[in-house]
Amino acid sequence: MIDTHCHLDDAGYTNLDAILHAAQQQGVSHFIIPAADPKDLAKAHAISHQFDCVYFAVGVHPNCAKDYDEQLLRSYITDSRCVAVGECGLDYYRLSSHDAETTKQLQKEIFAAQIRLAIEFELPLILHIREASADVLQILRTFDHKRLRGVLHCFNADSILLELSETFYYGIGGVLTFKNARRLVQILPQIPRERLLLETDAPYLTPEPHRGTRNTPVYIPLIAQKMAEILQTTTENISTLTDKNADILFGLKMACLR
Repeated sequence: MIDTHCHLDDAGYTNLDAILHAAQQQGVSHFIIPAADPKDLAKAHAISHQFDCVYFAVGVHPNCAKDYDEQLLRSYITDSRCVAVGECGLDYYRLSSHDAETTKQLQKEIFAAQIRLAIEFELPLILHIREASADVLQILRTFDHKRLRGVLHCFNADSILLELSETFYYGIGGVLTFKNARRLVQILPQIPRERLLLETDAPYLTPEPHRGTRNTPVYIPLIAQKMAEILQTTTENISTLTDKNADILFGLKMACLR
């Protein structure tokens, strides 16, 4: 299984050797570190070169939009271990009332800049969408859809985003195991199976029954088990399916050959 979204560059992970070994013992073979804060990019890059099973992405989280530095991203984007641009997108969850529109506009501009970067370097996008589905769709529609591909990280179960299923994948994480995840449970069967990916978003969104503790990639099997239960298949089938999907989107075999 592949954890397509885990923040292994988080300061709380002090023993990555042990964390990765434990995950691999549970059948989690590869890991992708999404970019969020530009100051952590060098660390993500270093980790990906320290461990053959780890890849990274370049990008800026919408909540860090003011720190966007395209030259910094360009200095890493052609690295052999870089497989995506993101996580990027829009997040309207914690907007301050006094500058909400200004913040939205900045996020939109930085999101569009990263889309252009992904198109230029022919890389997939890792999208972060929180309470901003309509605006994300509006921005994506301004680009040639044939040149766009990527994953909707931590898919928010908004049905309007299913229109992206021709070129985008849907990252499913620990939220699927939550008792209040009824909407995601209902919409999961509507997602084409060839568009499903597994992710933890570690150290966040730890799946049940470990919710409330620090998340790690070792819990990917719990997400796969829940997905298999909902889709009425086996965990082995989910593992095979999502591994194939992750390889197609991120070109992990190609990355190994670069």
